Amino acid sequence: MNSETEENGVGLALHWKILIGLAVGAVAGLICNVYLDPESSKTLSAIAETVGQVFLRLIFMVVVPLVFCALTLGVAGIGDARKLGRLGLRTLLMTILFSSCSVLIGLSLANVIRPGGRLSAESRVQLREKYTVEANITTAKAKAAKSLKDALLDIIPKNPLQEAVGSLDGSSPGSGMLGVMFFSLCMGVALTVIGDKAKPVLDFLDGFYEAVMAIIRFAMRLAPFGVAGLVFAMTATLGLDIIQALFWFVLTVICGLLIQLLVVYSLAIYFIARKSPMAFFRDISEVLLTAFATSSSNVTLPTSLRVVDEKLKLDRRVSHFVLTVGSTANQNGTALYEGLTVLFIAQVFGIELSISQQIVVVLMSILAGLGTAGVPGGSLPLVVLVLQSIQVPVEGIGIIMGVDRLLDMSRTTVNVAGDVVVATCVNRWEVDDLRDEVGPSN
Repeated sequence: MNSETEENGVGLALHWKILIGLAVGAVAGLICNVYLDPESSKTLSAIAETVGQVFLRLIFMVVVPLVFCALTLGVAGIGDARKLGRLGLRTLLMTILFSSCSVLIGLSLANVIRPGGRLSAESRVQLREKYTVEANITTAKAKAAKSLKDALLDIIPKNPLQEAVGSLDGSSPGSGMLGVMFFSLCMGVALTVIGDKAKPVLDFLDGFYEAVMAIIRFAMRLAPFGVAGLVFAMTATLGLDIIQALFWFVLTVICGLLIQLLVVYSLAIYFIARKSPMAFFRDISEVLLTAFATSSSNVTLPTSLRVVDEKLKLDRRVSHFVLTVGSTANQNGTALYEGLTVLFIAQVFGIELSISQQIVVVLMSILAGLGTAGVPGGSLPLVVLVLQSIQVPVEGIGIIMGVDRLLDMSRTTVNVAGDVVVATCVNRWEVDDLRDEVGPSN
């Protein structure tokens, strides 16, 4: 996630507060699990969970407008590339290719390692009892799963407003939020096509987006308390089991990000850009370190632009365009994280997702790469959104928020590396085509 760090200059940074909230909630929950009787534990868990639900409801409140504004604006921004012809098309295709690979890697690892499936049978039964309604809804949804043909057709909404209204409670007649995302995608492209007439609409969406982000920033101030409440409720119910599952989750995410960084990117650099992967990563090491330290693609952008000019020697017309667009639209590390997180939380609750549900997760995670906000917790609404769309209890989000900072730094590094890889590959194609058009030099 290319989230910004908190820079108010006063007190602890937000990620430290969330980590403290996680620790306090986990320790208090474990004490409650060990020393209190079941009835008292249940009462305290209910109180703590209410605090967590206040935080989650604030996030829920802005999910639909956030996705519509962010995705429409993101696609409209990429759509400007259409004026640049093949450069824009190639950039878009490479972005989709890398995002698809990253999500598939994340889901494959989640299905093979099953980090959330390491809970004891007793703990899983307790979770199902605690969230009986959600579990029953999921079971009913699985039994009524649509065919692959219907699932794909439903991505195109008959009524996007109806899909938006029913996206969070599962009552939409089609694909829910995926339909809203498709509509947003079409709207972004349409706004690009109509040119200057789109400016008032884009200005309105940009202002509305900023207002939504202000609400999210306020909600994130409550995140330490919300996380403490959600984690307390989990650990008071499950004890040490959930801590072990969290360790495997972190390990699986980092493994997936390393595969994307060292395998997928290396193959692209070697076969498409025709460069040595070792030399490439050595040249961009400063970019990777800056991304890891700042957890922000936007903050890293000036470093990326300087490095591709001075060390990679790319054509500035290509690299500057690709890197500028990619800093907000090419977030395949975040896409991997979101897809894997959804499967992990589903496994924690003992919910097996059908193939069609996992396809929805893949598509939504890829599209989310265009609409993830560049603020602390920017990917959180989209993770919550995907969980809700496939009827997995969103309370599980509290489990992963305490370790999000480490994973934030890691996936931002992959995001930024992906931007440079796309720029390098597209640059190779553009140079070859220009050489063919001009002809061999004398």
